[in-house]
Amino acid sequence: MTRLLAGLTAAVLLLTACSGQPESGGPIKLTVATFGEFGYEKLFDEYEKAHPGITVEGRVADFETHHRQLATGLGAGRGAADVVAIEEQYLPKFRQSKDKFTDLSEFGAQSLRENWPTWKWDQGTADGGKFVLGLGTDMGSLALCYRRDLFANAGLPTDREQVAALWPTWEKFAETGARFTAATPDVKFADSAGTIYTAMLNQGEENYFAKDGDRFVGDTNPNVRKAFELAGGMALKKETAAVTTFTQPWTVAIKQSRFAAITCPAWMLTQIEEAGGPELAGKWDVTSVPGGAGNWGGSFLTVPKQGAHRKEAYDLAAWLTAPGQQKRIFLESGLLPSAQGAYRDGAVLSHTSRYFSDAPVGKLFAASAEALRPNYRGLRDGEVRPVYGHALGRVEEGRQSLDDAWAQAATEGRAAAGK
Repeated sequence: MTRLLAGLTAAVLLLTACSGQPESGGPIKLTVATFGEFGYEKLFDEYEKAHPGITVEGRVADFETHHRQLATGLGAGRGAADVVAIEEQYLPKFRQSKDKFTDLSEFGAQSLRENWPTWKWDQGTADGGKFVLGLGTDMGSLALCYRRDLFANAGLPTDREQVAALWPTWEKFAETGARFTAATPDVKFADSAGTIYTAMLNQGEENYFAKDGDRFVGDTNPNVRKAFELAGGMALKKETAAVTTFTQPWTVAIKQSRFAAITCPAWMLTQIEEAGGPELAGKWDVTSVPGGAGNWGGSFLTVPKQGAHRKEAYDLAAWLTAPGQQKRIFLESGLLPSAQGAYRDGAVLSHTSRYFSDAPVGKLFAASAEALRPNYRGLRDGEVRPVYGHALGRVEEGRQSLDDAWAQAATEGRAAAGK
């Protein structure tokens, strides 16, 4: 997914300033469409109490359905929610249809730009920063989740700093995977080649497209080839459990302790905990990812132009993405803030996870966020990215050699890019 502080005082002031009847004088219903849970339900109730005459309703769909429905609604000129979340990989595509969205500068969004690091703010803009398309919610700064007990069984260290020292690079990570698999052949090292590949890919400045002219370079970029071969090589050596993230087999594999490590953005910790259940509490831990930083996901709240209450929708989006709210969402739901005042807040930095062996998750993910450098996402990134994922899946399932899978992905990727 890719979801908190100019200060709590600022949040209270914003509530006070915006409370009262809407300017239109009548009741207003605002809809907020997200993919998955953004931790907004309690905030909706609070917002309604502070804004008499306004009711807020959430719409939740799965990732692909959500973005497909948004495209359909924009094309039809009706049906889109008043406030709509867009995940970062889809931003370039929807930025091309910015005429279908409200320029949030109309309502003063430019005054909020200091809430976010420059790269996050820039992601949500167009026309060289003049057009504000969306306000940042969370970001998916990366860490590495691992099973302490399974590492111990393999004769590997379990202390999170010592574990991080095992893999300063992805090559060392692969070597650790080989050591683990040799010691415990009945348990796989990682969940899938796909998560390893994605983490590596998202550490590069460019992957499938070049910043210069949005040219497709997925078949020539050495960073893409390196990630594909390292992740695919681990799959060929049967060091991965070959389970796709968030599917039922993935959930079962976690519960049955069939793998020991997974690259994890902040928002994934909740899914791991829900899959593992109370019996695995204290067996998981969190440490640094190879390379020290990275990003997997992050979203923005936008306001489609077709809405009847765009000013009120903007006010709601601005409040939901304010540092104070982002901080609360992290502490309650684990979605890492993208607002600087939130992820640098003492309560966030000192936050630990009892389930993950009291790991200092706030400090770990914030450190990753500070070191994060965004990568360029092309206009057709959403179409190209799955092609390479499917190719790795064929390797993992033993249906195709690594070289043949790469060749097919390169050909299909260029076609998906329209090049």
